Amino acid sequence: MFGLFSRKNRKLKMDYTLIGADMHSHLLPGIDDGSPDLETSIALVRQFKELGYTRLITTPHVLWDLYKNTPDTIRYRLDELREALTANQVDIEMEAAAEYFLDDHVLDLLRKKERLLTLKDDLVLTEFSTMYQSMSMKNILFEMQMAGYRPVLAHPERYVYWHKKWDLFHEIKENGVLFQLNLLSVTGGYGSRVEEIAQYLLEHDFYSFAGTDLHHEGHMARLQTLEIPEKLQELLTSGALLNRSL
Repeated sequence: MFGLFSRKNRKLKMDYTLIGADMHSHLLPGIDDGSPDLETSIALVRQFKELGYTRLITTPHVLWDLYKNTPDTIRYRLDELREALTANQVDIEMEAAAEYFLDDHVLDLLRKKERLLTLKDDLVLTEFSTMYQSMSMKNILFEMQMAGYRPVLAHPERYVYWHKKWDLFHEIKENGVLFQLNLLSVTGGYGSRVEEIAQYLLEHDFYSFAGTDLHHEGHMARLQTLEIPEKLQELLTSGALLNRSL
């Protein structure tokens, strides 16, 4: 369709050492819809290490209607997890940022000049509803940039209401927003439309980051057997991804 799978639909086994750092997951215990407890968090982090990751920047939701996370609550859970990993001899770099749902709460934080948690420097992981299109999307992204941040749009391929609205993707990218691929999106696990959008964005070199967006053991099981298209393999080996710079 876009030439991505014209190469005889060839799939390759995923090599996570090519990424090194995961920058989108939900590993802090009991803080959002990710890991429910410390034991699960330790087990998932251990499996990340076995996959070949050397650094994790976990990103709990900040979605004020459901998950009223703040820098203090996130850092407290991060310290708790770090201590448990050390006690269980799991040697991996563990950091935390946040995945900000861009709504009135985030606008309020920006206008009050409250510091957001970043992946590094000015990079902030952001998301919108995957079900309903935000009418204020462009305005909030602009406000974030005016506050000195560079938005990283999580899993843009999952916004299925943008299916085939390719001009909108190009406009967002041209306005300085970076794009993050969910690795599981290329397998069809989120549905055929998500996979098609991911194919287009890969083919047109949109992605600056790749993340797992891992929430639970089911995601980990899929990551352990993940096979990827050649175009993603080319991206991973090209040096274009910025994961290792975090």
